[in-house]
Amino acid sequence: MPPDSASAPDAAGALREAAGRLAAVSPTPRLDAELLLAHALGITREALLLGGAAAVPPAFDRLVAQRLAHTPVAYLTGTRAFWTLDLAVGPGVLIPRPDSETLIEAAIDHFGARAPERILDLGTGSGALLLAALDHWPGAWGVGVDRSDAALGYARANARGFGGRAALVQGDWASALTGRFDLILCNPPYVEADADLPDEVARHEPASALFAGADGLDDYRRLAPIIAALLAPAGVAAVEIGADQRAGAGALFAGAGLAVACRRDLGGRDRCLILTRPPAPDAV
Repeated sequence: MPPDSASAPDAAGALREAAGRLAAVSPTPRLDAELLLAHALGITREALLLGGAAAVPPAFDRLVAQRLAHTPVAYLTGTRAFWTLDLAVGPGVLIPRPDSETLIEAAIDHFGARAPERILDLGTGSGALLLAALDHWPGAWGVGVDRSDAALGYARANARGFGGRAALVQGDWASALTGRFDLILCNPPYVEADADLPDEVARHEPASALFAGADGLDDYRRLAPIIAALLAPAGVAAVEIGADQRAGAGALFAGAGLAVACRRDLGGRDRCLILTRPPAPDAV
């Protein structure tokens, strides 16, 4: 028999109760609860908020329990919104963060009315940066490189709607690439080895996508000459950094012969190094 409608929990009550419990583990308990209930119901969050009371499926309680054990919401729902896209994500791939959209904004500002033709995303993960750029510039094509099989699996799934405009390659940074690119995007590992991360990050997201040696700069040391070699003369590279890494990472790229600027994220923190080729001496 169907449950008694008088005793079955409705969405509003379930959300209040779940948000109260999730406040112990999340800075956004209400949002988490809404996303999990929408997923359990098989609808969008917007539809949930417009739909009023509804019967709550048993799967919701299981999802809340997993969230209380610090499993990231994006891993539970299997999706993450980034830029204009809804991306497939899950265990084995870094979850895209809103702060990383700063790199796309920097690229758009650099090109203005122009558009890049060749785009490279080093350490593509889920494909977030590459696919966001391809979505913005429909005439461009790009390459995403990652060494992780798991991450590339998600990137390939996310790239299916791009009609072959995204080539996804397994490799160690740009070891197998030739030619130059108008736009290079990169969100490398930059967390210090002894950093104290939230449980949902430290226990669930791939360490290989997070940590970069004692000072967090190991991958920038490798990337500086690579990006300098692959960047087209009028191109730009947008590279994510930690909030206190502008000087350290910037010096590495400057040492490779690149001009370095920095863009802040919406929280006012240094987030994106903007790298270009300085003009040739006879052009100054």
